[in-house]
Amino acid sequence: MNDITTTVDTYLAMWNETDAARRGDDIERAWAGDGSYIDPQLEARGHAALGEMVAAVHARFPGYSFRRVSGIDTHHNVVRFAWELVSPDGPVAVAGLDVGVLTPDGRLQSITGFFGDLAEEAV
Repeated sequence: MNDITTTVDTYLAMWNETDAARRGDDIERAWAGDGSYIDPQLEARGHAALGEMVAAVHARFPGYSFRRVSGIDTHHNVVRFAWELVSPDGPVAVAGLDVGVLTPDGRLQSITGFFGDLAEEAV
């Protein structure tokens, strides 16, 4: 997979997929075997752990879905994009920004997730 948009959109599809086998296919396509994810609440390394992490998010937020709300910014082997987690009836539960590192074949080596807006600079 060499197309960065496809990688990012497959990554987001992973978060939305409730079927474990199909989610595993998304993970296989989007992530390096030892890929790692970290945000303020979650951490996972490797395909199995990524799948378990997403299943736990589904248990906590049943019916919610992730959507990309920005273009994809990239340079060298780094990518960033914004997303929202939307409740089944429409309101945004949380929004954030992910920064990823890509492998030479275009899959994700790592994602670091951030929630909410950047803090104001203290004066």
